[in-house]
This record gives sequence, structure tokens and C-alpha cells, in this order.
Amino acid sequence: MTPQRHLDEELGLLKEKLFTMASLAETMIHKAIRSLVERDETLFQVVEEQEKKVNHLEIEIDELCLKLLALKQPMATDLRFITSAMKINSELERIGDLAVNITQRVAVLIKQPQLKPLIDIPRMAELTQKMVKDSLDAFIQKDADLARSVLTRDDEVDGLKGQIFRELLTFMLSDQSTIPRSLELILVSRHLERIGDHATNIAEDVVYLVLGKDIRHHIETERNK
Repeated sequence: MTPQRHLDEELGLLKEKLFTMASLAETMIHKAIRSLVERDETLFQVVEEQEKKVNHLEIEIDELCLKLLALKQPMATDLRFITSAMKINSELERIGDLAVNITQRVAVLIKQPQLKPLIDIPRMAELTQKMVKDSLDAFIQKDADLARSVLTRDDEVDGLKGQIFRELLTFMLSDQSTIPRSLELILVSRHLERIGDHATNIAEDVVYLVLGKDIRHHIETERNK
């Protein structure tokens, strides 16, 4: 087997591990919000078990990337792919942490009467979950256009977070007894916004991987293209 073919096989394994990690992260977001909507504390343990898998994969992926950098001395596109994979690995692990943070907020909320019907938070979760999926698909497929579409959706997530805050502020101003529950829901929306930010970071890494262009400080320019 030629050195390049062996490297290609290792890169294929790296892709598989990242895809598995991203799928777990998506599921964690879904189950965390489902636990809120259905007021189902049995889902907390599911999310926690999946976080353990995500953490294990993070270590495996880091070790694989370091081995490839040290032993294979990749060049050009392969080098960019591996360095991008290391950053994406970290973003996915943080997304998993945020899903766990959401369940911690839900654990407080479901012990109290429901404040209001949940509409915007599930919508935020749906958007961020899709952003995570599409950012990873863009990475695997080296699709800069799909990555840019993730960047544009971050604005919608931010808008929903603002809408949620304004609505809950109205509750808090009209009835002080709603303040603790409102604050917990605001924190849930904040965690979802941060998940969207991490998905956006992955999308920016994809643009760098495909085009060799760092757009981290020029997002608005990119979004207006």
C-alpha cells in the first residue's frame, strides 16, 4: 500500500468518527429539548450517556489527528483537512456540553408549573440541530456553498433568541412569580444560540478548508454575497 493510500484510509476513518460525533450531538440537542417539551426527566440520562460517547470520540479524534500530523507529514489540502478536523472536533464537544446544560435547566423547570406553551425554543432547537448537521455535511463533502448557508441561518437563531427574551421579559414585568422560570427558559435559549455559534464556527472552517480563505472576521461580507 502506498503512503498516500494509507493516508487516505486514515482520513476516511477520521471523517467517520467526526460524522458519528456530529450525529450524537444532533441527537443530544433533540432529546434535551424533547425533555423540556414533554417534561420527561428520563431523557436526562440518555443525554448524559451520549455526552460520554462524545467525550470519548473527542479524545480518539485528537489522537488520530496528532498521529497523522506526526507520522504522515500531510501537505496542502490534507494538512488543512486535519487541522480543520481538530477544530471541528472541539466545537462538537462543546455542543455536547451545551446540550447537557440544557437538561440541567430543564431539571429545574419541570418541577414547576409550565409557564407558557413552547413554540420558539423548539424552533430554535430545530434550526441549530440542522445547522450542526449541515456544517458537518459541508465539511465531509467539501461544500463551501452549504457552509455559507449555515452562516446565514445563524441570524435567524439570534432573532429567535431576542424574541424569546422580549416575550419572557413581559411575563417577568407583569408577574414577579414568573421570574425564576423565565430566567431558566432564557438560559435554554442562550445555550441554543451558543450551539448555533459553534455550528457557524464549523462552517467557517469548511470555507477555509475548501477555499483556503479565512472568513472569521468577515462574516457579514460573506453573508451579503
